[in-house]
Parts: sequence; structure tokens; C-alpha cells
Amino acid sequence: MTEHRNDGAPETPDRTARTRTRARIAFAGWSALTALALGIVAILVWTQLVMPADRAAAQAVLDNPAVTVTDTDVSVVIAPAEKPSIAGLVFIPGAKVDPYAYLATLSGTVEATGMTVVITKPVLNLAFFDQRPLDTFTAAAPDVTAWFVGGHSLGGVRACMYADDPANTEVAGLVLFGSYCASAVDEELPVLSISGSEDGLSTPAKIEDTADLLPDDTTFVQVQGANHASFGAYGAQPGDGVATITPAESADAITDALSDFVALRFMQSD
Repeated sequence: MTEHRNDGAPETPDRTARTRTRARIAFAGWSALTALALGIVAILVWTQLVMPADRAAAQAVLDNPAVTVTDTDVSVVIAPAEKPSIAGLVFIPGAKVDPYAYLATLSGTVEATGMTVVITKPVLNLAFFDQRPLDTFTAAAPDVTAWFVGGHSLGGVRACMYADDPANTEVAGLVLFGSYCASAVDEELPVLSISGSEDGLSTPAKIEDTADLLPDDTTFVQVQGANHASFGAYGAQPGDGVATITPAESADAITDALSDFVALRFMQSD
């Protein structure tokens, strides 16, 4: 007996095979779309699992009368309470690190030099996803006329890209914390590279291997005993080395190096 479809046409073996093939293709397509959607959701969840700032370290900066801390939609701004200089620093956090984790690291330089620091809030907490122009962040401090760009780890790589963009004519220098550039930097640009002797991620070997991408007169400072997480106050980081100095000691060393670098180029305003 010949089978018939609902439309009255006879159901032949060829028609049955084509119908089953279409059903398999449709199932495979929906399965792929479902897997893609689940993958996107997983990535979004992963990007939100940030390494949080140490509360005590951040609170100490918030309580410091010598600086002010302002939270904006796109950044966290540390400014001197008095006598701001003309210099500023746009600083980009490492991957999935809370921007507030860098308050303790950077506030000492703000207090010592009068420089304003704008710590960015990267899109999805990853610097590579953040393609916003530099003036998205410099707008937070309109009185600053000369801007350094810098960052920690992958944030430093993104800072190199800002420094290399000819549209960013206001960039006065580049600052790298446990980081390095992926391509050559303009020989005329002042650069400070601070690394840690115990860094298990941006290792001393990696810093040395990429040194030729930086100008010949780059200032290299290696903090003895510092690891990758020593550049912020957010606790231990997977894959890192073991620090042999305290967070306060590493913060002091970073402050000294960054303050000296800034002071050589800008005098505090009256």
C-alpha cells in the first residue's frame, strides 16, 4: 500500500529521505545556534568574574585627605586635593581586575606629583574589547594638558596601542606595569617599564625579549621581590610567581619609579 502525505501526494522513498535530511539539517542548525548562545553566555559570565580589590587598601586611599577619588560611568579618577599639575595618566587595568585594585598602587604618585590618574573601566573587564577613543577617559580631567597612557599586563598592551595612534597627539609618555608592547613604539616617546623579579606571567624573560620594541632611552625598573599581582591590590593570581616583598613595599617602589619619571617631565603648577 502506498503511503500518502497530508497534502494527498504519495510518500515515496526519495521524498522520505529528503524529509529526514531536512529534519537532520534543521536539528543540527538549531543545535549549533544553541551551543553558540550558551558559549556567549559562558564568556559573558566569565568576564564578570573579576579579581576584586582589597577593601582595606582601597578604603585607605578613600580616607586619604591628600587625594580625591571620583567614580564615573567609564572610570575611577584619583586627583590631588590641592595643587594639581598639568599632567595626567590614563591607566588601563589588567584583564578582569577591579579598577579599584589600583588605587593603592597609584595614589602615592598622585599625592607626590599632583598628577591626575584616570583608571579606566574596560568593556567586559578586558582591555582588548575596549575600542573607545582615548578622549572617552581624558574628558574626566579637562584641565590636564599632557597625558601619559599606561596599564598593567594586558592593559599595558592596550596602552601601547593608544600611544601608537597618531590621533592621540596629547600623549606625553607610556607607562607599563608588568607589561610589554606587541609592536614597536615611537623612538621619541618617553617610556617607563616597571617589572617584577618574581612575575610569573609577564616574566623577566618576556620583558627582556620585547625590550627592543621600546625606545633606546626607555627607563627600565625591576622591583626585586615583586610578582604580577604586586602591581595592584587584589590578592593572588593563578600562574603567578611568589612575591617576597609586602604589598606596601611594592607600592612604595612603584610610586618612587613613577613619580621620578613624571617629575622629570612636568613641574607642579602653582
